Amino acid sequence: MGDLSKDINSTFANNRVKALLNIIYTANWITSHQNEFFKSFGISPQQYNILRILKGADKALNVQTIKERMLERSPNATRLMDKLCAKNYIERCPSEHDRRVVKIAITKEGKMFLDAIPNNFNATLLKNLNEAEAEQLSNLLDKMR
Repeated sequence: MGDLSKDINSTFANNRVKALLNIIYTANWITSHQNEFFKSFGISPQQYNILRILKGADKALNVQTIKERMLERSPNATRLMDKLCAKNYIERCPSEHDRRVVKIAITKEGKMFLDAIPNNFNATLLKNLNEAEAEQLSNLLDKMR
């Protein structure tokens, strides 16, 4: 198993400092693995998140709602959606009543694309934790926030 002290060749003033740095280090490790996984599908983890939000909503959503539901708040969510739109995975649905309102919906192609991506890709990231440990970690992270 990993040991942050050895991984980054450092010591820490106390366990709180070590815990915080470990969270940052682990978040970057997870991001790196996810970026590598999604690269073969031609999308980013953030684009995957947008597709999952739209599929789960089962209806068109406005951009602000999508941004609020994203795991990683992204100031460039509109650009991410532009790329998904260009691939025909999502579509913009203008409002009949207000030209300023545009909703976003996942397309049939987007659903098929999403279904082709294994949904257990993160399982290997958590392989060293049993269910009780995963629950404890989640609870501790919730408590921290």
